[in-house]
Amino acid sequence: MNLNATLFAQFVVFFILAGFTMKFVWPPLMKALDERAQKIAEGLAAADRGKAEMAAAEKRVQAELAGARDESVKRVADAEKRGQGIVEEAKKTAVEEAARIVAAARADADAQSGKARDALRAEVATLAVKGAEQILKREINAAAHADLLNQLKAEL
Repeated sequence: MNLNATLFAQFVVFFILAGFTMKFVWPPLMKALDERAQKIAEGLAAADRGKAEMAAAEKRVQAELAGARDESVKRVADAEKRGQGIVEEAKKTAVEEAARIVAAARADADAQSGKARDALRAEVATLAVKGAEQILKREINAAAHADLLNQLKAEL
């Protein structure tokens, strides 16, 4: 055998094997590699979408938290305002009640003072009659001198 014939046979077998590989082995292998590359690309795209959705969800969560904080601050402020209003109303009611009690006490004091004055006038009138009786050494008729006694009470 000749080296050239062996070399030629090896070339023929190599090209047959290369043709068979290119015809039957290479396309499914490339198809599998392309599918895998596509799946990897889809996975990376899904991961990017997931990151974007995660960032958007984080922004929504932060916005909701900020809104909740603002609302809670607003509610606390409203509660404080309401509390201040209740305190002010209670103070106003207490002041009105105190004024009413003071006015009632003054009216009662005035009424008692008037009664005391009337009683004192009556007593002074009686004492004046008794004093005059003592001075005159005779009895004065209170019924007969009622007008005079009433005038005396009015002057006192």
